[in-house]
Amino acid sequence: MSDRASGPPPGRKVIPLSRRVAAELLGTFALVFAGCGAVVADQLSGGNLGGVGVSLTFGLVVMVMIHAVGDVSGAHLNPAVTVGFWAARRFPGRLVAPYAAAQAAGALAAAFGLRWLAPATTLGVTRPAIPLAPAFALEVLLTFFLMFVILTVSTGSREQGPDAGMAVGAVIALEALFAGPLTGASMNPARSLGPALASGHLEALWLYLLAPVAGAVLGVVGCKGVRDGACCATAEGEGCR
Repeated sequence: MSDRASGPPPGRKVIPLSRRVAAELLGTFALVFAGCGAVVADQLSGGNLGGVGVSLTFGLVVMVMIHAVGDVSGAHLNPAVTVGFWAARRFPGRLVAPYAAAQAAGALAAAFGLRWLAPATTLGVTRPAIPLAPAFALEVLLTFFLMFVILTVSTGSREQGPDAGMAVGAVIALEALFAGPLTGASMNPARSLGPALASGHLEALWLYLLAPVAGAVLGVVGCKGVRDGACCATAEGEGCR
């Protein structure tokens, strides 16, 4: 796949990779610390926050971080989303690994921070409450719709601005509301990796590493089918090939 589609348009300042990966690390840290922190708070309070509160926390922190760092790194905050942007020819392949590494580092730092604060909790680890096959399919479907929405509201490989923040935050909160009790509604390999390693609960981790990536790639395919080349269009006007 060509990397030309991710190049900046004339007049846009090129942001150094160091700042972009720092933004992804910080943004993913906030996502996991706030979202999984809500799970921890719910456990410690005997369920006072509830599933609605946890779901809204995940959606709101993503919305806030899109506003905060979307103009720096694109606010992917999710290796599956980064892979999806690459599959849509909006993001250069050479940057997928640095972004994913930064996202994983941010998630791990947040999870171990929560472990230090509340070692007796599950740290928001994601584990399926349904059999593995339907759980895998559900995580694929959830990430499919997440990536589909992201592609329709983002510019190039950047999630930024009020429209992107509200739309992406809303779809995450919505999917967490109904699917959270079934699989944890991860949709994000980094979000599941951090708590799993920090808590030592590695069962079914493979599901949360693979299913979101598959769902994101399928989301690109779905976008192409519905919106033709618009889902891959960049600021330079280069679309799907």
